[in-house]
Amino acid sequence: MSQQQKRNWFARHKVLTAAGAVVAVIVIGAAVGGGGDSESPTAGAKQEQPAKQGGDKKAPDSKAPDAPKAPEKKVVTIDGDGDFEVGADVKPGLYRSTGNEDAGCYWERAKSASGDTDAILANDNVTGTGYVEIKASDKLFKSSGCGTWEAVDPKATGTPKTALKGDGGMFKVGVDIAPGTYKSTGNKDAECYWERSKDASHGTDSILANDNVTGTAIVKVTAKDGYFKSSGCGDWAKTS
Repeated sequence: MSQQQKRNWFARHKVLTAAGAVVAVIVIGAAVGGGGDSESPTAGAKQEQPAKQGGDKKAPDSKAPDAPKAPEKKVVTIDGDGDFEVGADVKPGLYRSTGNEDAGCYWERAKSASGDTDAILANDNVTGTGYVEIKASDKLFKSSGCGTWEAVDPKATGTPKTALKGDGGMFKVGVDIAPGTYKSTGNKDAECYWERSKDASHGTDSILANDNVTGTAIVKVTAKDGYFKSSGCGDWAKTS
């Protein structure tokens, strides 16, 4: 091969080699570019976020929700005047009526609806506060001229007082009145009546002690007593 022919051969092959290098770069670039479309997002492009359940709703606040309020407990009451059938119209239990004046409140527990006097289990005319325990064995409860009767939890607590109105009615020991010795003065014509009782059924067997007093009355209310009742008396004050 002549020198001229050698130069022409190398010159031609240099061009071919350069062209091959360009082709190689294009092929590599295409491979890298093609892999980008199928493997990973292009630089600077936003990644598509997976759809959230529920659409475009806001994420819940990190603050814990307020605890639900407890429903208010409805007070069981006996409203108005009339006869109430125990079990159907009124539930058995302990009830209290307040604000009664001049003995205008009359109530009655009865074993039947006959209306006969021998059907009466217990009754009372109330001035001030009255308590009554309606038993499941009672058939009828009658109320006339009384303030609303509200059911009372027998285990309820209170702030016992040491000074009581002489016409205040019934006081629950340990809740309305503190145990102790009490004195009432200035009573006239045996109009002061007081009573210690073990419960609010008002049966004769529930009375622990009672008296009609003229002048000064002194009575010891014990922690074992259920109730103290006062009607027509001078105000009571604890002495010891």
